[in-house]
Amino acid sequence: MDLNLLPYQIGIDMIPKIGSINAKRLIAYCGGVEAVFKESKSALIKVPGIGQVIANEIVNQKVLDRAKCEVDFVLKHNIKTLFYLNDDYPKRLKQCDDGPIVLFVKAKENIDFNQQKVISVVGTRSITDYGKMVCEDIIAQLAERGHNPIVVSGLAYGVDICAHRAALKNRIPTIAVLGHGLDTIYPSIHRNTAKEIYEEGALVTDFPSKTLPDRNNFVKRNRIIAGLSDATIVVESAEQGGSLITADIAVSYNREVFAIPGAVSSKFSKGCNLLIKTNKAALIDSADDIEFQLDWESGNTQKAAPQLSLFTDLSDDEQVVFDVIK
Repeated sequence: MDLNLLPYQIGIDMIPKIGSINAKRLIAYCGGVEAVFKESKSALIKVPGIGQVIANEIVNQKVLDRAKCEVDFVLKHNIKTLFYLNDDYPKRLKQCDDGPIVLFVKAKENIDFNQQKVISVVGTRSITDYGKMVCEDIIAQLAERGHNPIVVSGLAYGVDICAHRAALKNRIPTIAVLGHGLDTIYPSIHRNTAKEIYEEGALVTDFPSKTLPDRNNFVKRNRIIAGLSDATIVVESAEQGGSLITADIAVSYNREVFAIPGAVSSKFSKGCNLLIKTNKAALIDSADDIEFQLDWESGNTQKAAPQLSLFTDLSDDEQVVFDVIK
């Protein structure tokens, strides 16, 4: 974390209406994030997507004052920042054009976002007993087989909190992606689980402190949940549930999407059934399906049963031919 560059890295993401794509374009055009704030207005407005309003925000430098306050908050609370051009930024998220400029990470220990196996688990806030059972079973099965993937979710009611708690129970790392700053936890009822996630995984957001948990923030947060992982699993969802947005984002990132099928009469399975029906998601009902779809080999050390030979009575000449073609 370069403290000299940190105000600029945080500040560019605070510019109103700039968005990640335009911010990255600006940084590339100017030759660095600090150079953006030293550029003239006439040069800035020549950059595609950067108009008068955004250029004025950059030139007047007020955004840097807010960014410096955020730097103070980050340092005071031992929060790590990951800038998208740095090596420690999650490589899967770096592949996404609209991935965040900066991630704020709160964790007791450094977590490897780039480990081999990462899955996202999402779904309805009104999880049923069936959904809870399947969610817990799949995560337990993955742990039992030695995969120990990072489990990413959003700390919301329902499927999210079920996935986090199942990961914690099975002693595998879990990441909670928040739709607000790290100065609060929403919903507050999940504060104790958030503390456990801090101990065993990480709390992550691209929102600065004092950002309220507004509805639109959670839609924006979904791109991080989808972008951090190899696959997104939708456990249960209504036909127009928010988790379908996450699934659509994952598809746009060319990531795998899996869905748990359910009864046609259950409104909280209609979204999953629709994903399967429209070929946006592969049907899964156990860890076996995830292993197959993602080509994961079991992490267990149990040896496979020896294969019986089909060629027990070959002559010496036949054995030479067989050794060549086998």
